[in-house]
Amino acid sequence: MAAAGQDLTGNRAGLPQRRPALFVTLSGMHPIQVIDQGRQPYEPCFDAMRAFTAARTPETPDQIWLVEHPPVYTLGQAGDPAHLLAPDDAIPVVKIDRGGQITYHGPGQVVAYLLLDLRRRHLMVRELVNDIEQAVLDTLAAYNLAAERKPGAPGIYLSEGPHQGAKIAALGLKIRNGCSYHGVSLNVQMDLAPFLRINPCGYAGLETVDMATAGATFVAAHDAGPLPVTAAQQPAIAQRLAAALCEVLTAREARAQAHGNAAAEAA
Repeated sequence: MAAAGQDLTGNRAGLPQRRPALFVTLSGMHPIQVIDQGRQPYEPCFDAMRAFTAARTPETPDQIWLVEHPPVYTLGQAGDPAHLLAPDDAIPVVKIDRGGQITYHGPGQVVAYLLLDLRRRHLMVRELVNDIEQAVLDTLAAYNLAAERKPGAPGIYLSEGPHQGAKIAALGLKIRNGCSYHGVSLNVQMDLAPFLRINPCGYAGLETVDMATAGATFVAAHDAGPLPVTAAQQPAIAQRLAAALCEVLTAREARAQAHGNAAAEAA
């Protein structure tokens, strides 16, 4: 466990302060450090991801950063500014280098940035996208929400109820020198009005929803009945999402290692 405030990136210049890291390790697998960044302005965090990735060595541990951002629109590297339908002077627009179009980040949303060495994990980009989506599906299921993927439209969408088809989680990645950054955002309980000012992820008319609006529930240890999810559950949801990401990533690495061992024995 890292000490509070310790910089785990190996780059001391201009990076956000780190909180204690949790090490998720499976025997023989590469560890993943899960770091709760708290609330961070978007641009310094974006710069820190790029700096971390540029400074990586073959020995640098993989990390997942859990973050909440103040209100901001982000526009992907091939994004069309026309998808910002009604600019808001109070919400900046930041042009970034991930794939995809425009999306919104703000309070009440869990953001998980995945800083992974894909080559070391023998992980293809499509497999990483699938694993991220599976982790979100598993997290939503833990809070009694049914959701699904949509072919050709990365992210997660509700599959039942009055908000069926609404997007609840957005996904975007950048791969540089075989390493990933950016990640996934999951809406917990937030002001959804800023999504009405954009075509979310480039899709006109796409409804965006959060877990609270969708009717997510949980069972508290002291209460036998289900309770509605509110912003108070956001820290627990963030940790549940991080755990789910680590589970699917380590499971895939274990399968790849087993396959490699079997192939070596057969040779």
